[in-house]
Amino acid sequence: MTAQTISPMVEPGVLQGILARHLPLYRTKVPVYQAVMLDTLAQLWTGPYDAILDVGGGTGVIAQAISELFPVGRVEVVDLVDRFCPDLTVATRQYDGKVLPFADQSFDAATLNNVLHHVPVAQRAGLLREIRRVVAGPLFIKDHERRSAADHLRLTALDAIGNIPFGGMLWARYLDGQEWERVAQESGYRIAARAVPARYRNGAYAALFPNRLEVTMRFEPI
Repeated sequence: MTAQTISPMVEPGVLQGILARHLPLYRTKVPVYQAVMLDTLAQLWTGPYDAILDVGGGTGVIAQAISELFPVGRVEVVDLVDRFCPDLTVATRQYDGKVLPFADQSFDAATLNNVLHHVPVAQRAGLLREIRRVVAGPLFIKDHERRSAADHLRLTALDAIGNIPFGGMLWARYLDGQEWERVAQESGYRIAARAVPARYRNGAYAALFPNRLEVTMRFEPI
């Protein structure tokens, strides 16, 4: 497939229209964070892809947005818990966290959006290897990167703010740069690209939770 770029700006208002169809919260809340997150994914996009798998997709609304905003054929989303919005047009499936219920190379690419830091450390490489089994191409990861113990505290608070309204997982253990490199190698991937640092927060909020804590990468199988 020939690489295809998409718009460098996911308009928050357009994204709000998509999310609000499924989650009442977004009828009044503009999803600025989520729009920036999808923008960073767009920076690294190398599609188009016929089939995308979103792993740990929670309510499924980000997978829904990807299906509507990105050049993809079909999108499927899996998670440990069935919290999926009932009116999504993307396929949803609950799984056991160990074996993805798909045949080898069923998908062209996959996404992990703010998921891996919630996976127990000893299970992370195994999860990525399982994704590599069912996905023929790249894995796009949006997550966090810490530099210090203070960063871990910042990220714990940030996750609580973002996850509590949706019943998301709160336990987390965040990686530093070297640990990201190591988990990629252990899983049969290499970090092929990182998105340009994005402005998720402004002013005092950014001072408290620096934007450098957010990271988006494209893992390519080796």
